[in-house]
Amino acid sequence: MRASPISATVEFDVDGVQHGFLKLPHSHDASAWGAVMIPITVVRNGDGPTALLTGGNHGDEYEGPIVLSKLASTLQASEVKGRVIIVPFMNYPAFRAGSRTSPIDRGNLNRSFPGKPDGTVTEKIADYFQRYLLPLADYVLDLHAGGRTLDFVPFAAVHVLKDAQQQSRCEAAMRAFGAPYSMRMLELDSVGLFDTAVEEAGKVFVSTELGGGGTATVASVAVAERGVRGFLASAGVLASLASRDDQALPPRTTTLLDMPDGTCYTTSEHDGLLELCKDLGDSVEAGDVIARVHDATRTGARPVEYRARRSGLLAARHFPGLVRIGDTVAVVADIVERGIPVATGKRAATTG
Repeated sequence: MRASPISATVEFDVDGVQHGFLKLPHSHDASAWGAVMIPITVVRNGDGPTALLTGGNHGDEYEGPIVLSKLASTLQASEVKGRVIIVPFMNYPAFRAGSRTSPIDRGNLNRSFPGKPDGTVTEKIADYFQRYLLPLADYVLDLHAGGRTLDFVPFAAVHVLKDAQQQSRCEAAMRAFGAPYSMRMLELDSVGLFDTAVEEAGKVFVSTELGGGGTATVASVAVAERGVRGFLASAGVLASLASRDDQALPPRTTTLLDMPDGTCYTTSEHDGLLELCKDLGDSVEAGDVIARVHDATRTGARPVEYRARRSGLLAARHFPGLVRIGDTVAVVADIVERGIPVATGKRAATTG
């Protein structure tokens, strides 16, 4: 396979803190010899594991870009044992446009792996992460939120994997992230995911969903900041779990959730005005009305009711108020265990 057209302006094997770019040549009407410049920071201090931290996989999700930008500007090499690679805006064109997909090629980066070095701009970015950054990493954290069309209770997530030892390492890192909820997540379609690429490479992988509505809140950013430090500490990359301010906060617990099958998802079969009948985090019983879709083309028509197909907790909902046929209206997850103490710096098992 041909080499990637992307070049890095940082050195991955040099100690210290480096700020630079992943430079992807891109010729277009406004710049004949232009380039997509994806910001990257590398913090290295001797031998040790490597953690790859990414945000902006989708361009309308902001907790990752905010927290990783702050980390990139403050993390010192003396705090690190090993290496931290920080990419706050993974799909940079989408991030600049504030859209889920790239305005250049409409590519959804999180459905484009393993990518192609001679493909679209989005496929070239995926290929670089697949072939150049993933081999460097032992631990990968990809920060997501609901973007403009979904809203979530704040959770860190792993997938159910065939390798039990890898599953255990991922779950340890998920719990160390310490979000209010921790999810064993079911993907309706895992083809082309960054998640799948990382997991198939045998790495420890944790993702998140930290809110939504196309914005970030004080609370969701705080969850992400503490979570990133917890993840790095569990990997053995960060010498200290928390800042002084963080140490003053009360101990955290997490509630373990599970999405065992497709009945967790409720999909709209109608266009219309959405009325949610449960709030995020509410308990739900099978058969409960969780949403109504009202006909917005006329008055006098009764709304269509959508009922939960299982009992559990409302973990996700459509956002905002209008819904189309095929949209996910709500996600109900099983409650596995409440009040699990969050680790305070205990290292997760290594990747071997």
